Amino acid sequence: MKKSAVVLATLLAAASASSVHAQGVRLGLRAGANYSNLAGNVKNENTYNNKFGFLGGVILNADVTGDGFFSIQPEVLYSQKGFENKPTEYTNTLLGVGYTEKREGNVNYNYLDVPVLLKINAGGFVVEAGPQYSYLLSSNNETKITRTRQPNGTPEVFESQDKKDVSGFKRSELGYVAGVGYQADNGVSLNLRYTGAFSDFVKSDNGSYFNGDLANARHSALQLSLGYLIPSK
Repeated sequence: MKKSAVVLATLLAAASASSVHAQGVRLGLRAGANYSNLAGNVKNENTYNNKFGFLGGVILNADVTGDGFFSIQPEVLYSQKGFENKPTEYTNTLLGVGYTEKREGNVNYNYLDVPVLLKINAGGFVVEAGPQYSYLLSSNNETKITRTRQPNGTPEVFESQDKKDVSGFKRSELGYVAGVGYQADNGVSLNLRYTGAFSDFVKSDNGSYFNGDLANARHSALQLSLGYLIPSK
């Protein structure tokens, strides 16, 4: 699937390069931020906070109606998703015997996102929506656990093992994007979008990942970004 994602991105880039001077087709750039977290049936969901990540890539806008009102806009974006562990101490004891535990640090999932948007531009006000294919490029689990045996134990610090291992995740996923924005006559735009996935990203046999809390979790994110469409003439 990794080769398929690279081929898809390459074909889109090639189409952009060859068509940039064609009437009604414009190449552009996008950069901004994700405010991401997890959706779905997440156990102990109050222990997982939203986090910020980078978003950026290329745009290809094809004007369908000839007046800019309706267009199709595929994009290829590098997108950082994930969550932040809420630094709250939890207790697992029986009659005062057991341990307390605090989890800290970010978990980052780096994706190649390829949305294909149907876009309406009504006098600069933009409404857009469409499907999205995402491929997991890499992951980095920066979680640190401080565990204290009870009663009267000494705190011990554990860092996650195999921080960059992606074998327990589904590399490909399908999702959706919807949003609004404003596009100026010079091609500069400001866009607010929501993106989500249709499927869980943790493999069914990876039941120990975050103690099984994320077995039915999906990615979701609010996105705020600036775009620029290069003039076609």
